[in-house]
Amino acid sequence: MFGICIESSHNRGMGHFFRCINLMKFLDKINEKYIIFINKDSISNKYLDNNFIKYRIVDLDDFQSDWESKLIIEYKINIWINDRLDTDIEHAKNVVKNKIKLITFDDRGTGAELSDLNISALVFNNQDNLKGKKVLWGIKYLILNKEIERFKRIRKDLRKIIVTLGGSDTHGVTIDILKFLKRMDLGATIITGPSFEHYEELNNLVENKYRIKKNVPSLINEFYEYDLAITGGGITPFEATASGLPCILVANELHEIEVCSYLQSIGVGIFAGYYKEIDFDDFSNIVYKCEIEILSKQGINKVSTNGLENIYNEIIKL
Repeated sequence: MFGICIESSHNRGMGHFFRCINLMKFLDKINEKYIIFINKDSISNKYLDNNFIKYRIVDLDDFQSDWESKLIIEYKINIWINDRLDTDIEHAKNVVKNKIKLITFDDRGTGAELSDLNISALVFNNQDNLKGKKVLWGIKYLILNKEIERFKRIRKDLRKIIVTLGGSDTHGVTIDILKFLKRMDLGATIITGPSFEHYEELNNLVENKYRIKKNVPSLINEFYEYDLAITGGGITPFEATASGLPCILVANELHEIEVCSYLQSIGVGIFAGYYKEIDFDDFSNIVYKCEIEILSKQGINKVSTNGLENIYNEIIKL
């Protein structure tokens, strides 16, 4: 039995949440049982309710009551997965004292050192700083939606642009991108996620050539119609490029700079910069000089969707 512990909120973002949705789909497919432990967040909790996914709301900042042990015993959990970014050593101690396996994703917190596996697919530099009994890093262990396989195609030229900057877009970068597109007289479809909070400003900017779509059922399906995506530096650009959709990348957080730089280095996208420092004159040059077909082919060739299988094979070795 897997216990999957997630943090999801407007401030944290929803990347961890949606990554675990892909993990859940994989576990369903191979008939592994699981339960979700998650903080109170109306958007995420509603999604789980609507999709009939079993979960318990927990206080992730409570390091005293040992809620972890109570849930481990109640659900007979033997593998605990954290997807919370930075975990605390006290939390990790509460898990491992029950003699079960602890897996964590992208964990730079003090709790990482007690993990049996620390999976850091989006780390490309300074791997020696990662803690854990065993560390797995690089896009071989990237969790992507398997639906991508059905929607791959090579793009040949630039006709349609899609903008998608995360489930929450904490800093409202979508607004800056839309202002740029308007100045350049470029149309686009704007995808907003479930925790997006900048609609008033967005609606004031929208004209006929801009289409806003909220909470699309399948972002992968949506991608199929487009030739270029403007995205942040999370999981989304990997999903896009794996399907053959080239990306212009904007780092919404400092830790995304490494991801965006990596995607540019393997030739599947172009890094426009950290959101606070973007030169929009240079941004226009990037858009018009994109070698769409080359970037598209590189994405399909270099970004695989086999990460879940690779991770599961490592887990069952423990």
